[in-house]
Formats: sequence, C-alpha cells, structure tokens
Amino acid sequence: MYFVLLYDVVNDYVERRMLLRESHLGHVQAAHDRGELLMAGALADPVDGAVLIFAAEDRAVVERFAEGDPYVREGLVTRWRVRPWNVVVGGPPR
Repeated sequence: MYFVLLYDVVNDYVERRMLLRESHLGHVQAAHDRGELLMAGALADPVDGAVLIFAAEDRAVVERFAEGDPYVREGLVTRWRVRPWNVVVGGPPR
C-alpha cells in the first residue's frame, strides 16, 4: 500500500533547516534503505511544504517516521498528515 506524507513548514524553513539537515537526511536515508520511503522532497515556488511517498503495509510506519523526524521534533514542520494513495499508473509491477 502507498501513503503520502505531507508536511507544512515554517516561513523561514530554508534558513532554519540547515542546522538539522544532516540528521533529517540520515532519518530519510534510513527509511529509504529499509524500502519504506520511495521518494521525498521539498515543494518549490514557494518552499512551503514537502511530500514524501511511502510503500508500507500500515500507516503506522509513516506516522513513526514523521514523529521521529528532526524537522518535526524541532518545530520546522508545523503540520503533517498521512494520506493513503491509490496509484493508478506507475509503481512496481504487481
């Protein structure tokens, strides 16, 4: 099953993220290495959020990821939400 994790971020996110970027990217890379996180990145023009795509059996995997993300823990993310995603085109063969 696929899930989308949506982040809303603080107005000065670009400046504030630098202190936490290395630990955040380590958290992201670990989830990717486990095969849970497929893609992730910040939205642009304006930089006001991020989208992370997960493949997991349970949304709890995605919720644990968000709760452990340094950007969330340190207040750069003002709101996050998990949405199930029904992929119609693309993704791995079934």
